[in-house]
Amino acid sequence: MKLTFLGAAHEVTGSCTLLSACGKHILIDCGMEQGEDIYENCELPIAPSDIDAICLTHAHIDHSGKLPAMVSMGYEGPIYSTVATHRLCDIMLRDSAHIQEFEAQWRNRKAQRAGSEPYEPMYTMQDAERTLELFETCHYGEEIEIFDGVKVKFFDAGHLLGSSSILITAFENGKRASVLFSGDLGNKMRPLIRDPQMPPKADYVVIESTYGDRLHEERPDYIAQLSEIMQATFDRGGNVVIPSFAVGRTQELLYLIRIIKEKKLIKYHDGFSVYVDSPLAVEATNIYGGGLTEYYDDETLELLRNGIDPIHFPGLKLSLTSADSRAINDDFEPKVIISASGMCEAGRIRHHLKHNLWREDSTILFVGYQTEGTIGRKLLDGVTSVRLFGEEITVNANIQMIKGISGHADRDMLLEWLANMPKPPKKVFVNHGGDDVCDKFANAVYDELGYFSAAPYSGDIFDLETGECVEKAPVVRIPRKSSAARKRANAVFERLLLAGKRLLSVIEQNRGGANKDLAKFTSQIDSLCDKWERK
Repeated sequence: MKLTFLGAAHEVTGSCTLLSACGKHILIDCGMEQGEDIYENCELPIAPSDIDAICLTHAHIDHSGKLPAMVSMGYEGPIYSTVATHRLCDIMLRDSAHIQEFEAQWRNRKAQRAGSEPYEPMYTMQDAERTLELFETCHYGEEIEIFDGVKVKFFDAGHLLGSSSILITAFENGKRASVLFSGDLGNKMRPLIRDPQMPPKADYVVIESTYGDRLHEERPDYIAQLSEIMQATFDRGGNVVIPSFAVGRTQELLYLIRIIKEKKLIKYHDGFSVYVDSPLAVEATNIYGGGLTEYYDDETLELLRNGIDPIHFPGLKLSLTSADSRAINDDFEPKVIISASGMCEAGRIRHHLKHNLWREDSTILFVGYQTEGTIGRKLLDGVTSVRLFGEEITVNANIQMIKGISGHADRDMLLEWLANMPKPPKKVFVNHGGDDVCDKFANAVYDELGYFSAAPYSGDIFDLETGECVEKAPVVRIPRKSSAARKRANAVFERLLLAGKRLLSVIEQNRGGANKDLAKFTSQIDSLCDKWERK
């Protein structure tokens, strides 16, 4: 058994790990990188068509976003997830495909005017739809044998509706080995969903470390904080603009605002409106209210038993069309605007920032982690202006963040989760954290729990019989200024590499074919090489 680390190694997004066992190749997550790229990631060592199965921890794009790209390059196997993850991916992957296609159209208009090469989207809506057909769903605690000698079991990770930690057990050459992938572990006592389940026994653990070097502050009174910010902003005549992840965080905010309205905590603005301006968030809100009771916490179940909708209330307005979105800024009454994306890198939130950042009476309220290099992080760090839609916008608005409203477990919660394993693992691998954070948390795992630990880089391969690294990849840091351009170039080159690996796989499939067909195939490959070979 071998474990190859590909994505989210010394980086916070782009989760992707390859497990090779019993002659099968199993991918755990296949996420898209978001925000600034720090290291060059190792390419997938095999063709997508040679991967036998994918196990998905949850629906967030940094864990699921490249699944359609895999399908477009030949992957045809099953994608295992919970029911809720499948339903959320149904909207999130379609939304991502729409963004890919829209960006390609925009870039190609520019390319055509400049006489440049056309831009190919990472994947299309058709790829996303084919991907969704491959999902095979299961329930928490249900053990599934996906191949002879390979079993998987999902546990509640408490991060998002349907989010999971995944235990994979393999029996190979008379030996048994198990690997537990934490996925993203959730914070405690959050609205709607349960706390993370404590982990089962496993030989090895791959654990995230998003907050692996810090603690959440003493749990604040979120309702009091939100009420105070809303009251002060409304009294000034401004808007509270909340960049929020469309899935998970938006629904938690609606849960809190429902309580604020119910208790009449905002004075003199009783009928204030709350706009959810994101088609994705609207669809996700409908899924959260769609009877997936298997994933709710006891408090939410009690509300439902009493006939109370936990996330809908008077004054809530769901914006679907572009016209709906534009009309929000024609409404001059103080209001709350919740819009995606949560890090302000894309989507309708950028329009609301354009209309509100320059206003001294408005508040931009962050309620989640902001990755280094994103607009959200820059605003929190105190920039005086940002560029939106080709225009420099002065930052006069109040920039605030509600502390502690995080979807991730902090350092002590992560350590507590590990400490609750029934038996110490042979080794803990730390990923999905900032460059220094991965190392710091790996050291904390050893210092405080006594578990052997490592923080692999992309391309590192570990033998799960010995727990040792058997192949160390070169570590290549991307120059900061060229990160965005390099990321675009790398994405295109990665598609080319995957196409090459697919070609090798197809060649192997034709072993033993008719000489006439093989000769024709060879001529076609030679013609391609003659066209593209650089002397």
